[in-house]
Amino acid sequence: MSLRVLRYVCICIFIAGIPAMIVSSIRGNNEGYVVTFGVLTAIAAIILIAVAAATKTPRIDVFSDALAEKIEARVNELVAQGANEDTARQLVRQTIDLVRGSE
Repeated sequence: MSLRVLRYVCICIFIAGIPAMIVSSIRGNNEGYVVTFGVLTAIAAIILIAVAAATKTPRIDVFSDALAEKIEARVNELVAQGANEDTARQLVRQTIDLVRGSE
């Protein structure tokens, strides 16, 4: 079962569990039904919290359009002054890798 399906099922159980507890409490006042729906709702909530904590994705790097434009303008200036464009762009990529900590 994929995480998307698991989340969807848990959300449906959670949303349906609250009215089920209310209706079973009012309709028959049967504590067994109320507790059963309450436990199912609580388990669905715990699973949702656990899935959210386990699948936390890392934040992506912030991309600044203004900074990217400045770097692009600087690369174009270097190329206009006679630098090799491929070498200048490779230098920018290596600098980004250095800042990110990858090789």
